[in-house]
Amino acid sequence: MDNQLLFTIIFVLAGISVMQYYRGRKLNLLLMEHYIRAVKEVVKPEDENYTWLGGYIGFRAEYKVNRDNIRKFEYTLTLLPRHSILYFPISLVTSRHDKLFIVVKPFAQIKREAHLIQKGYYRFKPKIENEPLLQREVIEVAGKEYEALFEKKRDVERLKSLLESMSKPHNIKHVSITPSTNVLYVFMKPEPETIGEDVEKIVRFANEKLKESPFSS
Repeated sequence: MDNQLLFTIIFVLAGISVMQYYRGRKLNLLLMEHYIRAVKEVVKPEDENYTWLGGYIGFRAEYKVNRDNIRKFEYTLTLLPRHSILYFPISLVTSRHDKLFIVVKPFAQIKREAHLIQKGYYRFKPKIENEPLLQREVIEVAGKEYEALFEKKRDVERLKSLLESMSKPHNIKHVSITPSTNVLYVFMKPEPETIGEDVEKIVRFANEKLKESPFSS
C-alpha cells in the first residue's frame, strides 16, 4: 500500500469518526434531555440534583419528593457511546443497550425482601446479601422467565403485577424490594416513547402498593 492511499484511508476514517462524534453526541444529549423532562413531569420533585457521569454517557439524578409515599426518587441513566465510532460496536456486545437504574425510597417501612431477575440476562449474577436465606422459584412474566427470590410468595406476586403493568415487561431486568435499605429498585432498558408511562407505573406502585400489606406489614 503506497503512502498516498494510506493517507486517503486515514483521512476518510478521520472524517467519518468526526461526523459520528458530533451526531452521536447530539443524539445522546437529546436522549438525556428527553428522559429528564419525561421523568420530572411524572415525579414532580420539590428539589433536584444531577451528577454528570462524564463524556456523553449519562447522569445520576436525585429527586426529593416528600409527597404521598415517596421520600426520594433517584435514578441513573447510562447510554451507549453513540459518539464513538470505535467503541460503539463493542458496547453493543458488552452493554447491549441503554440502561436505567431507579431507586425509590418510600416513607413506609418495607418488611421483607423479594427479587425478580430476568433469567439469562446477567453475565455475572448480582450480589444479594441475604440470598442464602431466600426461597427460589422460576416464574414466567409476559413470555420471559424470571428467577424469584423471596421470603413470602405473595411479595413476588405483587412485583409480578408491576412487571405486567409496564409497557414492555421484558425491558425490566431486575426489580426488588429490600428492607435493609428500605428501597424499591428497578433496573430496566428505557425507551424514549414509553419512559413516562413506565415511570408513572413505578410511582403509582410505590404510592399505592408499598403502603399496603404484604409489603409493609
